[in-house]
Amino acid sequence: MDDCIFCKIIKGEIPSYRLYEDEDFVAFLDIRPVNKGHCLLIPKQHYVRVTDMPDALLARELPLAKRIALAMIEATGIQDFDLLNTNGAPAGQVVFHHHMHIIPRRTGDGLTFKIDPIEYQEGEQEKLAEKVRNILK
Repeated sequence: MDDCIFCKIIKGEIPSYRLYEDEDFVAFLDIRPVNKGHCLLIPKQHYVRVTDMPDALLARELPLAKRIALAMIEATGIQDFDLLNTNGAPAGQVVFHHHMHIIPRRTGDGLTFKIDPIEYQEGEQEKLAEKVRNILK
């Protein structure tokens, strides 16, 4: 897509600090990191959501994210990491090109993902579970 910032990074039209590149993926440091080493893993083909990607490409993405995270641990001495992917504006997606955040984490870094849990009404969980099971058949 002509106006996609990630597509422009892939084409070299916007500079980036690349960490990894192959025929299908590029990983680079995030320009607005929440911790040092925060990077993004993106497919070279433009897909908006994870659900738009072919299964064969998805099968390569998570092992690659693991490899990059392990390299970041070794390079920075971080303790752990988060993998984060948002799909659609209501989920917090801002750049509409599928991307996975690899975010280094240290104890006490102050980064939180606050979740306010909801409650199901009586019988609602079973109805929802049954509906999803039927769709998955």
